[in-house]
Amino acid sequence: MTKKRSRLEIYIETLKWIRSGINKPTNIMYKSNLSWIPLKNILDFLVKQDLIQVAENANKRTYEITEKGRNVLRYFEKAEELLVVQTTYR
Repeated sequence: MTKKRSRLEIYIETLKWIRSGINKPTNIMYKSNLSWIPLKNILDFLVKQDLIQVAENANKRTYEITEKGRNVLRYFEKAEELLVVQTTYR
């Protein structure tokens, strides 16, 4: 049985997929293992927080990570790195 992901973990994972170039909503949905409505809510939240931005070309919507989004990911990756290092010393 797998552990349920927290909302924060889902936000961070979604940002990572968008940063990696997965930018179409359906592809983000599959990679993040989410259904459409929760993904839509997450994407809307990330846009409101200015962590990602919407790009619309010929009726196709894609998402791009902003500099603020990159900074957030760096922060959490550094925190995760510090936590892993500390748990290995115990």
